[in-house]
Order: sequence, then C-alpha cells, then structure tokens
Amino acid sequence: MIPGNQEGGIAKNIKVIEWLKADLITSVSALFKAMLRGSEDLLLDALSSLIITCYVLGRRLGINFSRLDLRIEAKLRQGIDEEHEVERWYSDLSTLLNYTVEKKR
Repeated sequence: MIPGNQEGGIAKNIKVIEWLKADLITSVSALFKAMLRGSEDLLLDALSSLIITCYVLGRRLGINFSRLDLRIEAKLRQGIDEEHEVERWYSDLSTLLNYTVEKKR
C-alpha cells in the first residue's frame, strides 16, 4: 500500500504531466499563429515556452536536464553524421551543436 502522502504526490505528478502536455499543444499553436503574424517577439515567446515545457516535462518523467542536454547533443551529431537536409542545406545542426558546446564553457 502506498502511504497517503506519496499517493498524493503521484497523483499530483500525473496531473502536472497532463498539464504540460496540454501546454505543449498550446505553445505549438502560439508558434503557428506567431509565424502567420510575423512577429519576432511572439515567435520568441512561443519557442522559449516550447523549450521550457519540454525540459520541465522531461524532469517530471524522470529525466534530468543534463541528460536531456547530452541526448540533444547526440541527436545533433547524429543528424550531422547522417547529413540531415537541414544540415546539408544550411548547417543548422552544426551551428546549434557549436552553440551548445560553447555555452558550456
């Protein structure tokens, strides 16, 4: 049997995860609307909200921020190695990888 305090914590965590999932959808919607409006400020708000929500959702699912950062770097390296179109055409993955590595210094 789960003690009452722990049971409440589990229910609360599930509720927060559901809220974060809905927040992802809201942020994607805000991003699409910002793209239509062409407002850089709205784009920045929507993109930053998406990134924050993803990090917090990962934490609620038991993944710490540094592990997520490591996986992001690994995915970037994979995309570079596999010559993803965005990398081939614009070098965006390399640019982002360089940014993340430099940011750590």
